[in-house]
Amino acid sequence: MHVIHDPAQFPFLGNAVVTSGTFDGVHVGHQRILARLREVAQASGAPSVVITYWPHPRLVLGPPPSHPELLELQLLNTLEERIARLAALGVDYLLIVPFTKEFAQWTSEDYIQKLLLQTVGAQQLVIGYDHRFGKNREGGFDYLRQHADRYGLTVEEIPREDVDAVGVSSTRIRQALRQGDVATANRYLGYHYPLTGRVEHGQKLGRTIGYPTANLRVEEPLKLVPARGIYAVWCITAAGTRHPGMLSIGVRPTIGHGLAQTIEVNLLDFSGDLYEQLLTLEFVAWLRSEEKYDGLDALTTQLALDAQNTRAALAAG
Repeated sequence: MHVIHDPAQFPFLGNAVVTSGTFDGVHVGHQRILARLREVAQASGAPSVVITYWPHPRLVLGPPPSHPELLELQLLNTLEERIARLAALGVDYLLIVPFTKEFAQWTSEDYIQKLLLQTVGAQQLVIGYDHRFGKNREGGFDYLRQHADRYGLTVEEIPREDVDAVGVSSTRIRQALRQGDVATANRYLGYHYPLTGRVEHGQKLGRTIGYPTANLRVEEPLKLVPARGIYAVWCITAAGTRHPGMLSIGVRPTIGHGLAQTIEVNLLDFSGDLYEQLLTLEFVAWLRSEEKYDGLDALTTQLALDAQNTRAALAAG
């Protein structure tokens, strides 16, 4: 997949089949639109193009960064994750448009003429039933259909029943993850929810009780971190090796009071130095909520049970 971050650098195609949107999560609803995009492109022998935006429009158009509404904005995908998901789905070109206040002022006519026609060279559009574009979201399928001949475009809308039949939205996935319901989130996503962080030094308490952990620092501030609890995860190292792991997201109440939240994962069947490396977690199952135990001996006993349950959950799913 060709990835272009600057519209001025996009190679004019002339016959492109295009869809556009934020595509946060690239979930199964998005995947239906993208599958149809590929079908239309293959049938016409044309390249498929996805137009997306970064940063998230709400960061540009929403309230100031300290506003509570903006603090609730959490993303299912980092930009890198979104690119990887779209590439895996067979998209030919990805145009990442910098979302600025100036771009937000473009009318629907500007959007079609400047971006779709003059920059990309769109000939066919495949869009979801609720797709909007242009200043104040003024453009949509009806507008495109009414003016299709003038633009020389063929426009296909994926109907509501085709997208909503899977009962999915990015909002529902966020809600599930905030409740620790990774089973529902993964079903809606069509893949295991990922979280990538850089391994940093912690208190090294885990190694004293036989369960050394990698402490992760998530570098994308808007990336959604699931609810506190204990999870079964797959761990993918920077070298590409894959290991079972039991993950704790929480404040370690057995250790002390008022501690900051940490993301700590014990990689089963692994030995080695991961400090300062990137580690990706794939959430498979919720095991239990975080609890306070009467000392390290009781915690160690519980961790042994968690390790067994982790292996069972990963074997099952």
